[in-house]
Amino acid sequence: MTTLLAFLLTLGVLIVVHEYGHYRVALACGVKVLRFSVGFGRVLWRRTNAQGVEFTLSALPLGGYVRMLDSREGPVPPSWREQAFDQRPLRQRVAIVAAGPLANLALAVVLYAASAAWGVMAPKAVLSAPTAGSLAAQAGLQSGDWVQAWAAGEAEWQDVRAMPDLRWAVSQAVLNGQALRLRVSDSQGRHAHELRLATDTLAHQELDAATWARIGVGAPFSPAVMGALKPEGPAAQAGLREGDVVLSVDGRAVPDAATLREWVRSAPERVQRWHIERGAQRLELSVTPRRVEERDRVLGRIDAAVGQAPETVWVSESWPQALWQGVTRTGDMIGLSLRMFGRMLIGEASLKQLSGPLTIADAAGHSARQGVGDYLAFLALVSVSLGVLNLLPVPLLDGGHLVCYLFEGVSGRPVSEAWLLRLQRGGAALLLLMMSIALSNDVARLLGLP
Repeated sequence: MTTLLAFLLTLGVLIVVHEYGHYRVALACGVKVLRFSVGFGRVLWRRTNAQGVEFTLSALPLGGYVRMLDSREGPVPPSWREQAFDQRPLRQRVAIVAAGPLANLALAVVLYAASAAWGVMAPKAVLSAPTAGSLAAQAGLQSGDWVQAWAAGEAEWQDVRAMPDLRWAVSQAVLNGQALRLRVSDSQGRHAHELRLATDTLAHQELDAATWARIGVGAPFSPAVMGALKPEGPAAQAGLREGDVVLSVDGRAVPDAATLREWVRSAPERVQRWHIERGAQRLELSVTPRRVEERDRVLGRIDAAVGQAPETVWVSESWPQALWQGVTRTGDMIGLSLRMFGRMLIGEASLKQLSGPLTIADAAGHSARQGVGDYLAFLALVSVSLGVLNLLPVPLLDGGHLVCYLFEGVSGRPVSEAWLLRLQRGGAALLLLMMSIALSNDVARLLGLP
């Protein structure tokens, strides 16, 4: 229920803001608005205001529209002709069309600022052991290291308050082809030193799971303590109990829960010697992970939770700082979205990056359960994506209309009706293809397919 409500609220807010941008600027330009609709298809609710604008809520809530008086769509009374959209000056038509996406981008600034001011509870930037051979391991990062600041290239140092700050810094460094300097100490803040993460060697690569594995900055630190166990699982059968601290496996010291989980996954049906601490006792147990096939891989499972919740910190900003962060984060996300679309266009990024309504709904529910600050940040992210998507030069989208107006401004004449029809058909086919790919990606994610 939380997922459904969060998804519907997400759609409602973003659609209303987008269409309200068109609506308010149309009224300001003297254009007569006939209908403001949230959703498509059968009308479920309607109301008409004193100006004759019909506000409707329709059955399919995956979009909306503002219908304006337009002489191209039917006869217009002479007294209303100046109020028709197509009769307004070019600059006003541009403003009306651009207002929707720009409203989404402005909303993102407000939402990011509100999220930063409200605050979020996030894992402290204390790291688990990096993957062997990864950039983090080559840089000298170790289990329990606390990353306190970062700098890209020769830029100034910026504080790392929590893991999201660090992951954002790493992702930006990869996308910009820059090395990342890290200021690191132990978990108690002692022995501070500086390391260099060679993210410049991954310049412009797609930030998928494989790339993150090569980087090696993974889960936050969590001690190797056993959590809940399934009664008939391998862990319970081996004699493990909740609260047991795992000291070593086959003679290798266990630095953290993430490492222990990886050793379990890599040993299906192989007997392991676990040394554990249970209160004042130290015991040796034989544990045999069961075999599981997952996504064409053979993995080990012990049917038990491994690790505790990582240490968390509350991260919030004053309103002036939050507003500035809203502006900068929105700008960064616009750049990131444009680069990603561009890379997908030229084949440097996978089309699997496209997400549809199922993935958005799942993310909406997850962020809502995390808290208000997380949900506001999620809304901001989707609002940026919606704004950028609508500004792409694709017929039927706002960006496609703006390209037509650019042609009109340069040539002095509008695009012909015949060409408009061809472009709209091509745009409809392209949008249908994008929606199909996004939906198939959603289904693949839900089914756990590669």
